[in-house]
Amino acid sequence: MNRRQWIGIIGFNLVALAAGMATSKWIFKTELADDPAIKAFFANSWQTPDGKSVETKEWRGKVLVVNFWASWCPPCVEEMPTLDKLQAEFKSQNVLFVGIGIDSPSNIREFLEKTQVSYPIVIGGLEGSNISKQMGNAQGALPYTVIINAQGKATSSKLGKISEEELRSVIKSAL
Repeated sequence: MNRRQWIGIIGFNLVALAAGMATSKWIFKTELADDPAIKAFFANSWQTPDGKSVETKEWRGKVLVVNFWASWCPPCVEEMPTLDKLQAEFKSQNVLFVGIGIDSPSNIREFLEKTQVSYPIVIGGLEGSNISKQMGNAQGALPYTVIINAQGKATSSKLGKISEEELRSVIKSAL
């Protein structure tokens, strides 16, 4: 290959990289949950793994870190200690983490016997998976995390394992 061909290939790759980055940021911003999805989240009749009803009205007015996860999902399990650590760090700042288990109640109960967390875990099941999709998780993959500010608006979302630094930053921006 001559120099002109190399320059053309490099130029094409740079344009493709820039287009990918621009598209990625655009998709990230437009995939946020809309009002009907947030309303569906709060209106759902969530239950704890031991079958007790959860009053979502207690979640209103707080910054919520909603994490859709499953016990069979390695990245979900790997990020739980970070979520638990940050729940403790931000609890006094009106931040509440909520884990939505996309798994069977028995699997979730068994998992929580071995892995304790300080934030509420509720059973998502099929409806939880649907709400995850309404909240911007078009692929339905896990883990999926949505930040909802105290006014009830989604401010960011992340498909895949979220880092401690990234999560701390999005929580601070939602406060």
